[in-house]
Amino acid sequence: MSKPIVAIVGRPNVGKSTLFNVLAGERISIVQDTPGVTRDRIYADCTWLDMSYTLIDTGGIEPDSKDIILSQMREQAEIAIATADVIIFITDVRQGLVDADSKVADMLRKSGKPVVLVVNKVDNFDKFMPDVYEFYNLGIGDPIPVSAASRLGIGDMLDEVSKYFPNSSKEEEEDERPRIAIVGKPNVGKSSIVNRLVGENRVIVSDVAGTTRDAIDTTVRYNKKEYVFIDTAGLRRKNKIKEEIERYSIIRAVTAVERADVVLVVIDASEGVTEQDAKIAGIAHERGKGVLIVVNKWDLVEKNDKTMKEHTNKIREVLSFMPYAEILFISAETGQRTGKLYEYIDMIMENQTLRVQTGVLNEIMTEAVAMQQPPSDKGKRLKLYYITEVSVKPPTFVIFVNDKELMHFSYTRYIENKIREAFGFRGTSLKFIIRERKEKDQ
Repeated sequence: MSKPIVAIVGRPNVGKSTLFNVLAGERISIVQDTPGVTRDRIYADCTWLDMSYTLIDTGGIEPDSKDIILSQMREQAEIAIATADVIIFITDVRQGLVDADSKVADMLRKSGKPVVLVVNKVDNFDKFMPDVYEFYNLGIGDPIPVSAASRLGIGDMLDEVSKYFPNSSKEEEEDERPRIAIVGKPNVGKSSIVNRLVGENRVIVSDVAGTTRDAIDTTVRYNKKEYVFIDTAGLRRKNKIKEEIERYSIIRAVTAVERADVVLVVIDASEGVTEQDAKIAGIAHERGKGVLIVVNKWDLVEKNDKTMKEHTNKIREVLSFMPYAEILFISAETGQRTGKLYEYIDMIMENQTLRVQTGVLNEIMTEAVAMQQPPSDKGKRLKLYYITEVSVKPPTFVIFVNDKELMHFSYTRYIENKIREAFGFRGTSLKFIIRERKEKDQ
């Protein structure tokens, strides 16, 4: 089930990053071994009441001249319009309403996307309310007064934002067709791969996306099965600096991965695997999706009998946080091995939804514990009582133990490896939840 995406747009110094940090909380120290995630916080997983959503920061603006600020704000607005379900447009009560705000408001209004207008730095409601009313002139709804720095009004703002969250989960859950996102850096050949996969099999190009997003999903029938490909090509960017393009491709990847079951991470064989590839793959890993690393342009690489092994080792090294990911070397240009893509997608989907009987899991666990004693601390030894699989996409297991603190990451990894030895689970991450049960609960 995909989470709604909320994007923040606003001029320099109106408090965008303060708001982002308040909403994201300090929980950004996401899985430490996923590269690039903590350094540049482009997105964060947030919750409000019982709803979770993904928050996106559309990009900083370099305060230079009015013209540059406006063009950069337009760019932010474009990114937000293209990717978000709801847009938070943040303004500053102390600077008042400025021309750039009005121009961006026009763009947002025309997009038809839900916009929540937020007026920041209102740390005294009585004093500033007359100034807040001025923002009604933007014509995009009621201005909501907040103070991000003092955390005032945040709840009211989120109540308003969450009204627009789509109820698309029901539609998506009923739709059993595999959803595939093809992600990667610019120019690695994503569209050629889409064209190969889609080929003559394109059933319909739905212009009306299932949700409010602008992504156009393509439905393909192959071997009597239907697949949905999520378009991530998005807006073409000319003459943009590298950082912006990178930031943009990450935002696109987050929004596509969110809705996919299987993610094809495309790497350029002639360039080899890069840190940017690791960042994009890390998004799929964090979200527990099925992953296939597609090494494209394999026809351009000079080869001997060791080339593929060397490339595989390098990819495994850079993407060491996802040893389960499958790797396929192809050339979209010549069609080499592209026919295998569907086989891999099917296999990964099968593993993403594989359910293992509780009895079998407990046998594996008992045997694993017998082979390698659980860790102990200050004379207290970890006991594993029971394991069961509670959900799929990704396969999620709950292990009941006597003391959560004793269940080290490395021992969980050991149990995971034993389960993988038995069932493979190739191409999908596995999730483990550790719960405590006191001796007397037995």
